[in-house]
Amino acid sequence: MNNDIHAQEQDALAVDKDRYEFYVSLNDSRKKTKAKKDLSSRNSNRSLEGDLKAMSMASLYDGEGEETTEMNTIKPDDSKSVSSTTNLQEDMEARVDVRSMTQNETEPVSVSVEEHIEENACPCNPYGESSSVNNSLYFTDGVRSVDFVLAWKDPTDEQAHLEEAKQLKRDTFENNLLLDGLELERETIENEIHFIKIHAPLEVLRRYAEILKLRMPMKEIPGMAGVKSRTTSFVSRLKGFSGKVARRILIEEKYFPPRSHRFTAVYSRDKEYLFDLKQACFFTAAVRSRIVQFILDRKRFSTDSRNDYAFGVERLIQEEVYIAAYPLHDGEINVPGSMRHLLYNKWAAVSKWYRYQPLDYIKEYFGVKIGLYFAWLGYYTYMLLMASIVGIICFIYSWKTLKYHTPSEEICSKDNDIKMCPLCDHWCDYWQLNETCLHARVTYLFDNPTTVLFAIFMSFWATLFLELWKRYSAEITHRWDLTGFDVHEEHPRPQYLARLAHVQRKKVNAITNTEEPQVPFWRMKLPATILSFSIILLLVSLAIVAVLAVVLYRMSVLAALSVYGDDVTTSVAILFTTATAATINLSLIVVFNWMYTYLAEWLTERELLRTQTEFDDSLTLKIYLLQFVNYYASIFYIAFFKGKFIGYPGNYNRFFNFRQEECGFGGCLMELCIQLGIIMIGKQTVNTVLEMALPIFYRWLNSLKVRIGKQRNQSLKSKGQRFVKDLKLVEWGSRGLFPEYLEMVLQYGFVTIFVAAFPLAPVFALLNNILEMRLDAKKLLTFYRRPVSQRVRDIGIWYRILDSIGKLSVITNGFIIAFTSDFIPKLIYRLTVSPDGTLSGYLNFTLAYFDTRDFQDGSQPHQSQYNVTVCRYPDFRAPPGSPNPYEKTTMYWLIMAARLAFVVIFENIVAVVMILVRWCIPDMSQELRDQIRREAYITNEIIIKQETLRARIDREAETQPDGVRSRKPQTNNVNENFIQLERFLSSNLTSSQLDLFIHNERN
Repeated sequence: MNNDIHAQEQDALAVDKDRYEFYVSLNDSRKKTKAKKDLSSRNSNRSLEGDLKAMSMASLYDGEGEETTEMNTIKPDDSKSVSSTTNLQEDMEARVDVRSMTQNETEPVSVSVEEHIEENACPCNPYGESSSVNNSLYFTDGVRSVDFVLAWKDPTDEQAHLEEAKQLKRDTFENNLLLDGLELERETIENEIHFIKIHAPLEVLRRYAEILKLRMPMKEIPGMAGVKSRTTSFVSRLKGFSGKVARRILIEEKYFPPRSHRFTAVYSRDKEYLFDLKQACFFTAAVRSRIVQFILDRKRFSTDSRNDYAFGVERLIQEEVYIAAYPLHDGEINVPGSMRHLLYNKWAAVSKWYRYQPLDYIKEYFGVKIGLYFAWLGYYTYMLLMASIVGIICFIYSWKTLKYHTPSEEICSKDNDIKMCPLCDHWCDYWQLNETCLHARVTYLFDNPTTVLFAIFMSFWATLFLELWKRYSAEITHRWDLTGFDVHEEHPRPQYLARLAHVQRKKVNAITNTEEPQVPFWRMKLPATILSFSIILLLVSLAIVAVLAVVLYRMSVLAALSVYGDDVTTSVAILFTTATAATINLSLIVVFNWMYTYLAEWLTERELLRTQTEFDDSLTLKIYLLQFVNYYASIFYIAFFKGKFIGYPGNYNRFFNFRQEECGFGGCLMELCIQLGIIMIGKQTVNTVLEMALPIFYRWLNSLKVRIGKQRNQSLKSKGQRFVKDLKLVEWGSRGLFPEYLEMVLQYGFVTIFVAAFPLAPVFALLNNILEMRLDAKKLLTFYRRPVSQRVRDIGIWYRILDSIGKLSVITNGFIIAFTSDFIPKLIYRLTVSPDGTLSGYLNFTLAYFDTRDFQDGSQPHQSQYNVTVCRYPDFRAPPGSPNPYEKTTMYWLIMAARLAFVVIFENIVAVVMILVRWCIPDMSQELRDQIRREAYITNEIIIKQETLRARIDREAETQPDGVRSRKPQTNNVNENFIQLERFLSSNLTSSQLDLFIHNERN
């Protein structure tokens, strides 16, 4: 059967070739006749100058009515137009009715290209049919859409000497765009700002859709629409569970009706009969802008072939040849009739915080990459709701049981007269333990029996979140037709190809089957990787050294202030030291972030990464490493190092001859909680303010850049032109989502890595994300130019970072509970020391004795208001009169062994739970997996069936002399087959019935 099909296809190709030549010759004769008629008409009505100008421009449409030529419109040359027409003819003749072609051999029926475009092509108005749509979204003919805009302005007197070279680059670049089939239209505002509006005609869209392997909607097939009709299985169950409640939180279908998800396939002009070219806006505005961006990034602007880097609009913007390149928003945010207005009012509004997001509409307007970000952010926020509820329950429990906590009650007791050893050398005095009453009670709110349970729960939650996100992401990937997308199908970056232009060795890409340069491993790849790794390690080490320098600064300042102990109080000294150290730390973070971002981009460029996805992933990983060290180093220091190796009052372990910092009574957990709260909440608050303030500032800077006049002191005024208004907006950029993801991933680290010290972290994260989601949407729609659609399969390397954070959180939470909190000492006291199993006497159990006569010289208080011979300090050491004074006791080693055992048991229990969760929740539901397989199978069979039928019809047309009688029954047979196919797809068939129908050959 396969051989027969192959033979039939070969015969069909031969017939198609003859038919193609016939229609080309027919159309050429029609065009020559029409051109003579038009030329004579123009000669009688226009001047010679206008004639020459009109004749120099090729017309896109060859309609039968009166021809109108826009004098400021530039179109491709005649050769391109003929090429475009030829391809359209080739596409058209494959669809011509067989009976019409053979009805009369001496008088063939001619079908014009114009009729084909009008009948089958997507209309050139992807912005919609509403009467409120701005006319500036189209060329002056009101038909062809503005798919992209380039802008440049006249130079000042100081820059006039550079203008000739810039103009040459512009001319070369724009000519190359014309040669590729794009159409240009120029418009000048205030005689200074020049706009080049770009339109991609149908032939260019078809050609590059095939090059980019875009998945486009196929013809409507009943039965397939139901496969992808729902958003998620959870939403479907929610609708059925409680209709009224669900309608209050789900998408407002009044404004965002459910989209009819069309069955799609990778576009191919050879199989164009499968695609629904009649669908309104077959090529949407997002797809059109993406194709034009792809072209702009790869066209040269220099005739010098030796300059390998003379290509791409981004390079031209850097050299100030152009000032901007951008697609257009589809309308105003305050004028109804556009998707931008609808999204602004019904999605970005903070008042809609409780509603689900219209992800399909977000994806259609902004592209897959931004749509996936908001899908992930929404799902992460939704999952935080469960963690927040559990965290609040644990906090309420600790609040209710606070009065029953024996150690804090003993500390706060009026009978408590315990004198503690000084917290610093020379100028710190002895102090009463009951002064830490408030500190002890607040510490219990975060260090209580529920801490362990909550830490275990959050480890389980982190795993559950990632597994459920993979499952949810699989549904989105399927619904948005990203299932078959492979990063290796992505085209190489132009910068990558430019750097390898002189490499002689080539290899064939196994995925795309195209020849690409092979990166020399020993000469280029390995040195770049070693250099990148070495500098990254150096900068991460530098960030760690900076944290240690801040710690040393605090100790040295405290030591310096001891000289002025009579004039400076303890609280003022500590406040001054903390404030200045925090300011230095913040300054170092800002400097390191700026320096590392620049170096990371430079290093990533040297690594010769093939695709933009690989480049972005590598850059993301580098920058996140430094951000991780910058934000978490001080927290790790407090959690695991501060106060752990200080020694004891008579023999302190000093660092550069300075006494180390100590934790307060009860450990550093309270200080860790405060540090986490300040950094997390403060960072989120500052970021929220900056995210709204910086775009306003950048938009103001953009308005300054486009000022006009000799002194550049006049604002550019728009008369409603969309391209003028968008010029003043801020450029989004290819890595515009990086700071958004980075902020959320850093927050995820606070929520998981140190959640044992701050159970309310999920609550604050939830409140922030509810606001963040809407503000990000508002920011995108209001202050930024419309981003170019980017196709990705998932959230990329961010998922691997999240997974690594989840695994790290198991280790950190185990060590925080074991070594930073008092959970293990309290447990040992209950089991081995307390006669009644309570914490009565636990306070005295944790305090060691120190004879004040054993102070080192210069470390005892300079002036003390107490007459103290013995002071207490938190540790498990032998008293002064014992055979081994100040040595660690057996209890210390018992508690240490219990802590290590707890870490092992905790991590193994959590690891088992995580494995069970991953095992119980597959990455993709079986139902979805079967649907994907079924769709792929049916698609292939439909293509084979249609190709077989086409080949059979053409073969019969070639061999039978009387085509009318032979083809009419065959055509009816084809229609009957398609009707049966529709009925088959609308029904619920078993696998055996499916195979029986597909493979059933009808004569």
